Formats: sequence, structure tokens, C-alpha cells
Amino acid sequence: MTEIFAHRGSKINRPENTLAAFAEAIRVGSDGIEIDVHRTKDNHLIVIHDERVDRTTNGSGLVRKLTLQEIKELDAGSWFHPHYFREKIPTLEEVLDYLEEKGFRGRLNIELKTNKYPYPKIEKQIAQLMQSKKLHFSYLYSSFNIWSLYLMKKHDPKADLAYIIKDQFFLLCWAQRLKFVKSIHLKHSAVFKRKAVWSKELRFWAVNEEASLQKLLSDCASGIITDKPEEAVKLKNLLSKE
Repeated sequence: MTEIFAHRGSKINRPENTLAAFAEAIRVGSDGIEIDVHRTKDNHLIVIHDERVDRTTNGSGLVRKLTLQEIKELDAGSWFHPHYFREKIPTLEEVLDYLEEKGFRGRLNIELKTNKYPYPKIEKQIAQLMQSKKLHFSYLYSSFNIWSLYLMKKHDPKADLAYIIKDQFFLLCWAQRLKFVKSIHLKHSAVFKRKAVWSKELRFWAVNEEASLQKLLSDCASGIITDKPEEAVKLKNLLSKE
């Protein structure tokens, strides 16, 4: 059955990649949660999508040029709505602990944001953190950077790996041959043109329109990564009763 992943948490109605967004994703019954990981100047793993803090906080600058203390001083919620002024950018460890505390039993999709800046040895650092935790939920790693996935397989051999692509047909064909990659995360618009190449598990991202959600659910895609997890979960439950 298709898994519904909350993209950066429930980002349609909460500030993305915050504990508030993850709590909402759990509340609406998401099968999984997708998060993004960068690293600070002082080598802390931090959960934020962009290379810069400008868009989702009241600060400015590159994540890799700021210390954890500097990042923790930022307001990560007011840009979305004043109600969330207390939200902070969480560390990866804080997210793991929070999901455990909330009783999350789904799947955590950790996207390594190494496609624009490689963050040397971040793969080993993430693997060591994940392996040090006694987690009651499963997880997988994804990235646009295939080298990062190769290194993740080296440092966390049992982990599932997902290669993220847009609509590059040659990459889709090439990725089918990669034995260490279990699944492909494909931009949803590609499904209608590339339906014939479903030899690996396919999850589709940027799926927010009801027609697209219904199409992928009907086609039994492995997973859907959406900004609207509540809507997707309701639609999934409705279709399962038919």
C-alpha cells in the first residue's frame, strides 16, 4: 500500500522542518515524515531545507557559516505565522528524540542536502548518530547526490537508500542498475510519461493536487511525498474502502 510522507512535516499548515510540523504530521496519520539535513559551522547536524537560513527564519547567512548557538537564537516560525514565534530550527538528534517521545512508528526519510555543498564526512556522522539510537521507527536516506548515498551504504549498510531525481530520463534508467539504491524519488510530473520504468520502488515528490494524489494512489505507487499529508491520508483511506 502507498505510504504517505509529510514533506518537511505538515508544511501546508505549520512552519516547515520544525517540531510543530512534525507533530502535525503525526496527528494526521502520516506513514512517514521527510526532513532535510545540513551541518553547522561547528559540526552539528541541523534540520533545515535551504543552504541559507534567510527564507525560514528572521536571520541571514549560510547554515555552514553559522554556529549551532547562532542558529538556535533564530525564530523559525514567525515567517509562517506569528503564533509559531517560539519554534526553533531543530538538530537531527532533537528530531529523533521528539519522534520517539511522540510515539511515532512510521518511517523517517532523512534527505542529505549535499548536492550543492558536500559537507565532508557528514554521511559517517549521520550514520553514527542513527546507530547510537534505539529507535522504534524505521528510516531511510535520500539525496540528489549519488556519492552521498554510496557513502551512506558504506557507513550504514542495512539502511534503505533512495536516489532523488526530477524528470531526467537518462538518470532514471541509470538508477535502475544501481544495486545499492533500493528506491527512486521522482518528481510527480514524470509518472505519466515514464510509467513503463517502474522496476524499483518509486516514491513521488511535490504531489499536492488532488488529481495527482488520486492517480498515484490508484496506481499503487510505493510512496507519495506531499505538503498536504492530511488530505493525502484521507484520500488514501477513502480509496481503500472502495
